[in-house]
Amino acid sequence: MFQLGKTIISEDVIQKDFVCNLSACKGACCIDGEAGAPLEESETKKLEEIYPVIKSYLRKEGIEAIEKQGIYIKTSQGELETPLINGADCAYVIFDEKGTAMCAIEEAYNQGEVDWKKPVSCHLYPIRVQDYTEFSAVNYHKWEICDDACSLGKELQVPVYKFVKEALIRKFGEDWYMELEKVAKEFKR
Repeated sequence: MFQLGKTIISEDVIQKDFVCNLSACKGACCIDGEAGAPLEESETKKLEEIYPVIKSYLRKEGIEAIEKQGIYIKTSQGELETPLINGADCAYVIFDEKGTAMCAIEEAYNQGEVDWKKPVSCHLYPIRVQDYTEFSAVNYHKWEICDDACSLGKELQVPVYKFVKEALIRKFGEDWYMELEKVAKEFKR
C-alpha cells in the first residue's frame, strides 16, 4: 500500500492487469452479487433528477423494482445503493441483442439525453473505494466473474489504473491521477 494525498492505495491497482471483456462475461457484474451499486450522496440527487429521462430505457422489471423500492435504497448499515430486481439484477440494467447486460443510465448518456454517465462505483470497477473520516482506501476487487478481464488485461498489458483512468480522474482529479502515474513508473523499475 502507498499513500497519495488523502488516499491509501493498494499496490494491486498498479500491478494487476484488467480490461473488461464483455463478450466473455456478458456484464455479469450488473446482474450478480448481493447488493446494488454503491452510491454517493450527491449521486442520489442526480438519479432523482434524471430518472424521468432514463425510465424510458428501463425494462418493465426495473421500473417495477424502482417504483416499489425507490430510485435508490438505504441499507440497514446506512449505505446508499441502487435497488435490485428480485435480489439479483441492478434495477438499471438492460440487455442488448446479444444478451449482454448494460446500464440504462449509460445508454441514455451515450445517446446525449443525460449528462451523467453512471454511478462512479460502476465506472471505477474493478476498483472499490471505501471512504473513511481521514482518508479513502482505493483497492482492487478480485471477482472470479472477471477472470476473462484479467486475462485480456494481461494480454494487452493494461494495468487496472490505466483501464479506469477516466473514472479515477472523475473521482479524485487529474492532478491525483498524474501523481498515481508517477508512482506506477517507480514501481516498474
